[in-house]
Amino acid sequence: MAKTFEEVWNNCLDIIKDNVTYQSFKTWFEPIKPLKLEGTVLTIQVPSQFFYEWLEEHYISLLRKTIRKELGTEGRLEYSIIMDNGMQTSKPYAVRYPGVNTGATKNPPVAMPLDLNANTIKNPFIIPGLKKLNVDSRLNPNYSFDNFVEGDCNRLARSAGYAVGQNPGNTSFNPLLIYGGVGLGKTHLAHAIGIEVKNNFPNKTVLYVSAEQFTQQFIDSVKNNNQNDFVHFYQMIDVLIMDDVQFFAGKEKTQDVFFHIFNQLHQSRKQIVLTADKPPVEMQGMEQRLLSRFKWGLSADLQVPELETRIAILHKKLYADGIDMPMEVVEYLAYSINTNVRELEGALISLLAQASLNKKTITLELAKSMIDKFVKNTAREVSIDYIQKVVCDYFDLPIELLKSKTRKREVVQARQIVMYFAKSMTKSSLASIGAQCGGKDHATVLHACRTVNNLIDTDKQFRGYIHELDKKISIQ
Repeated sequence: MAKTFEEVWNNCLDIIKDNVTYQSFKTWFEPIKPLKLEGTVLTIQVPSQFFYEWLEEHYISLLRKTIRKELGTEGRLEYSIIMDNGMQTSKPYAVRYPGVNTGATKNPPVAMPLDLNANTIKNPFIIPGLKKLNVDSRLNPNYSFDNFVEGDCNRLARSAGYAVGQNPGNTSFNPLLIYGGVGLGKTHLAHAIGIEVKNNFPNKTVLYVSAEQFTQQFIDSVKNNNQNDFVHFYQMIDVLIMDDVQFFAGKEKTQDVFFHIFNQLHQSRKQIVLTADKPPVEMQGMEQRLLSRFKWGLSADLQVPELETRIAILHKKLYADGIDMPMEVVEYLAYSINTNVRELEGALISLLAQASLNKKTITLELAKSMIDKFVKNTAREVSIDYIQKVVCDYFDLPIELLKSKTRKREVVQARQIVMYFAKSMTKSSLASIGAQCGGKDHATVLHACRTVNNLIDTDKQFRGYIHELDKKISIQ
């Protein structure tokens, strides 16, 4: 019996899942939808041109091998790319695997409705009458790409941001919307894009501004009856970086003026970079016409950094400051502070300050006492990373083996113990626990917890393991 296109693609996903990281699979393969199978040609739908380009650049070999394994040596993949430019109803169009120039049409530039040589346009940042070339970009030089640590948690946003910095206004991700929780690096990345543009194109006018400041400037322009100058100034910017656009929620007049500025910049092939605390689909109090424009380019998320990235961030910070710190202390900080980068760097600064002011050597004991004070007023939650470390150290197993697909009895048992403690000591969902323990599903986690509970009731030696591990994890 011939396979359906859904079956073929699901079989491909099973293979792909074993060859990429969990986060890469969630980001790049879960959004894909199979459309049809004609002979040996499978058609899949991808969300955007950028999505297609990323697959072609980073996963072409894996896709080719997977498709040929499922459909034979003549197997081919065809992409259907959704082009949502917000200006017209565009049907998906297809390109032949392994990919050719799609010839996607861009919105043609239109004439600017103002005299760019005029010297009378008021700059809302400083004083009236300032010329365009004198605009201060308001970028923080410390927030560069060199200081931004890349990991699975931010690779998409970082790569897209770097591409914008190399070719502003001429990529398929305009606007670029970077979203994520507090302290994950949105502002850092936004500044880095602006700095990269200024380094590559010194004559371009780059401006970083928060949505709150933009709103206040608009209010002032209404009071002073110079809204035209306000709008014209922003229409002169080559790269506009707007931080925290969720602040526009509920402010209809501000959204309206930004809508027109956005349209003019976009049609003139100027680059727009936005940051927000959530994706467009979750933003409340925003006009739909503005949200639709936020979706024209690419929305890239920043997630909580994984353990390896947290360690790399600490190492980079220490290296920049010329400070040497024992690896066990660095690891302890990375295991203990897992919510966001800002808190992680704050904990490091607190530790360094304590050691310096009290003339103490930086030790693991000092780090533990500092961490207890640092999070004293917040409910502490053990991280899954830390549980894995304690369990692996206890059974003398490498963490990589714990996260692998191996079915060796001692590894399986250690993995089940990690799942057991993660379920009882963290707020993570069963799916999240399974994903961090070798890509298992929620049913596997439930089975692991039942198995551990049964062994606690029936095996005295195993009960001793759990008791000792419980004490080690609890006193972190």
